[in-house]
Amino acid sequence: MSRPDPSATLLAGLLIGAGALHFARPAPFDAIVPRNLPGSPRTWTRLSGVAECAVGAAVALPATRSRGALAAAGLFLAVLPANIRMARDWDHRPTPYRAAAWARVPLQAPLVGWALRLSARTRR
Repeated sequence: MSRPDPSATLLAGLLIGAGALHFARPAPFDAIVPRNLPGSPRTWTRLSGVAECAVGAAVALPATRSRGALAAAGLFLAVLPANIRMARDWDHRPTPYRAAAWARVPLQAPLVGWALRLSARTRR
């Protein structure tokens, strides 16, 4: 039996937790869905929540961890436009909120790197 991988456990928990938030508190996610996507923002919120939970589950399981981590990197890149939109939309909010919103944008790079490193390490 292989030892637990703390990095994989943490990434899986982050993804599953974020995915669950899409269902527990969907309104903030609805608000950052890019307007040019067809359909209802709530549908996109639910779909992205399911995707995050599924990718998190794939990262959690050793048999699917490498592919799941690659999917996580793709998912982190896919949500970048929503993070940029949120930062722009929050220009009228108090400084701490604006700062937090803009901080999410460059945070995607280390998340992508983390997922890619986990995938590469798991393939070995």
